[in-house]
Amino acid sequence: MKDYADKVKLLTLRSGILVKLKTCKRSLGVLLIFLTTQITFNSRVAKAQTPTAPTTTTKAICSSQLPTAIDSVINRPLFSRMRWGILIQPLSTGLTLYNRDADKYFTPASNTKLLTTAAALQQLGANFRIRTSIYQNGNGVLRVVGRGDPSLDDTQLQALAQQLKQKGITQIPELIADDSYIQGDIVNPTWQWEDVQSDYGAPVNSFITHQNIFSLKLVPQAVGKPLKLVWADASEATQWRIINQSITVDGNQPTYINVNRDLSGTVLRIEGQLTTNSEPYLLDLPVVDPNYYFLRRFRTALRQEKIPLGKTLVISGGTNQEEIAFVESPSLAELLAETNVNSNNLYAEALLRALAVEKPRLKNQTSANVGLEVVKASLTQLGVDPANYILIDGSGLSRRNLVTPEAFVQVLRGIARTPAASIYRGSLPVAGKSGTLKFRFQNTPAEGIVQAKTGTLTGVVSLSGYVNVPKYETLVFSILVNQSEQPTTVVRQAIDEIVVLLAQLQRC
Repeated sequence: MKDYADKVKLLTLRSGILVKLKTCKRSLGVLLIFLTTQITFNSRVAKAQTPTAPTTTTKAICSSQLPTAIDSVINRPLFSRMRWGILIQPLSTGLTLYNRDADKYFTPASNTKLLTTAAALQQLGANFRIRTSIYQNGNGVLRVVGRGDPSLDDTQLQALAQQLKQKGITQIPELIADDSYIQGDIVNPTWQWEDVQSDYGAPVNSFITHQNIFSLKLVPQAVGKPLKLVWADASEATQWRIINQSITVDGNQPTYINVNRDLSGTVLRIEGQLTTNSEPYLLDLPVVDPNYYFLRRFRTALRQEKIPLGKTLVISGGTNQEEIAFVESPSLAELLAETNVNSNNLYAEALLRALAVEKPRLKNQTSANVGLEVVKASLTQLGVDPANYILIDGSGLSRRNLVTPEAFVQVLRGIARTPAASIYRGSLPVAGKSGTLKFRFQNTPAEGIVQAKTGTLTGVVSLSGYVNVPKYETLVFSILVNQSEQPTTVVRQAIDEIVVLLAQLQRC
């Protein structure tokens, strides 16, 4: 799941589907929130976090005092039922400053992205880009080949259409979309139902457009009237049967929205109420069929260039002849930053599948599984013990991922010894400054000197990364909390207290 601290309003739907709401003009209205899990925003996606400040006072601490200080935090009575896994070491040596069950398995949540991105950087290189191509195969038939670019948006589709116009293409009788590059399920079969129905669990395949989410606004009307639906893309409205049971109420009433999507993926039921003076709210939902979503958006781009598009087909495989147009993703270094800074699940899953090109594919083997094999081989090269983790996906959304704190410390230490170390560290959020850590550690000794990856699922909170300690040396740490019944903000604050202790470490 994704983690993010931003001015984002979230709500949970009765069926388990979770949807992100954003005000169009920073509305101060508050929606009724029913949280069963936590959700993400997007850069379009990432998790909402409540800013908290650790209570640790500013004072120097000797390394010999560190174990007692950490124990005083995690041994509080309110944490008695949860599991803590912690490992803290100097980056330069294998000396252990603190260890609590560091060799035990934990559900890591989005800390999983540390492993996926390390492998991607090692195997693909910082300058790697994902290419989307259009080929001309004769008789006016064009083939577009998607290769899983998670950054593909309407601007790039317009660039493709403009290139075709410059090539003298005035009409396209038939367009074939080849989705063979990425094989396998478009969503991981171990993800939970509410995840698959939410924007942070959008599907991943060869064609990814607008991060495979669509948007619509709910606009209040006169009191007693249903909320008006305004679609960002009018063509999406034709894909759904809408049951609108919402209502506009006066300003003294509470506000809430429930959105249900049935199992068939064709019915959207909207319930709830907004006040008549509320700002419009934006809902982001995952698309059902990414291939045809791409084709609809591309048809719109072609129409703007006055290129009529006739028949469209989705085919897996075929022959590509002359490439006449292409667009490329930003560099892998930039993709890593979006993945880790904003904890973008879709980007992480796309990078996992991009790794599949590094290994010959066996029959009936999915791109995700091939990618996981490449991750394992790459991590082994970095010095990570394969017995320290079991990976099921690339983003951490699956609860079947199991990773030890030791594995995270090993990968953080291993990647730090490579030429790409600065790129990897640059992809991590900075305490009090950016991404999912923007509103954490502000006005503490840790602000600006911690680079770390967050992770949150229901009952799971994690943080792993580096602390550039001014009076000691750079530390590598991993803190994983599982089976927590406490509010996420309470656990996160305790983790932050520990990290602030590390920021104040000195030699004594």
